[in-house]
Amino acid sequence: MIEAIKKMLGIGPAVDFKQLLASGAMIVDVRTKDEFAMGHIKGAVNIPLNQLNKQLGKIKSKDMAVITCCASGMRSASAKSILKANGYNAYNGGGWQSLRTKLNS
Repeated sequence: MIEAIKKMLGIGPAVDFKQLLASGAMIVDVRTKDEFAMGHIKGAVNIPLNQLNKQLGKIKSKDMAVITCCASGMRSASAKSILKANGYNAYNGGGWQSLRTKLNS
């Protein structure tokens, strides 16, 4: 029962985002174009959440890891769910600034 609750809340083992990126993961920032223009992780691809379903083709392969990020982690969690539902290997990186810190530590 506890495991089911953890899964529903997205709580699980810590993800090594730095290792995922080193292994070729793609970062998808799901904030708006204006938000993305104000700052983002170098190399991230901007696909706003409301356009994600229509722009899945921008993601190179279903075999590669995809790390989603946004401003706070809410939209990136939704993006992860959309990607998983479409067969992608997705991880919620949370807020982009926090993810950037994790990648640079």
